[in-house]
Amino acid sequence: MTTTDHNVLDVEIGALTGGSANLPQYAGKAVLIVNVASKCGLTPQYTGLEKLQERYAEQGFTVLGVPCNQFLGQEPGSAEEIAEFCSATYGVTFPLTEKVEVNGEGRHPLYERLVGFADSEGHSGDIRWNFEKFLIARDGRVVGRFSPQTEPESAKLVSAIEAQLG
Repeated sequence: MTTTDHNVLDVEIGALTGGSANLPQYAGKAVLIVNVASKCGLTPQYTGLEKLQERYAEQGFTVLGVPCNQFLGQEPGSAEEIAEFCSATYGVTFPLTEKVEVNGEGRHPLYERLVGFADSEGHSGDIRWNFEKFLIARDGRVVGRFSPQTEPESAKLVSAIEAQLG
């Protein structure tokens, strides 16, 4: 059994504001897990991520942002600073987890399960940069991986999301 055969929604991870992010609550939904950062050239992708959240939430979809400071220190803030930035700057309503490491010896167990899945170009393994995206099916399996440069509202990503909701 490969890591991609596992349900990623049974991993314990904290919420940005404290307590558990309670991933099992998303069972039966399609989830787009994205490692996010506030001070990255790709940070404007928050706009597209929020549009996806608004467009598909009622159909059983959520974005799950996972702050990470491993790429040139581009997410240096505290939980409160991250929450304020996301809300005030981009109007983010989707849930955010605690700040974690996505690569290396301190890689969070959630990302241990995610990184074994390859994207359409065949890349698997370490997260390449902020805003790498993983699409999770309603049964908790990884069904898609998208590069950091893939815009949230790209036809490729939208069609993959819609296929999980259809």
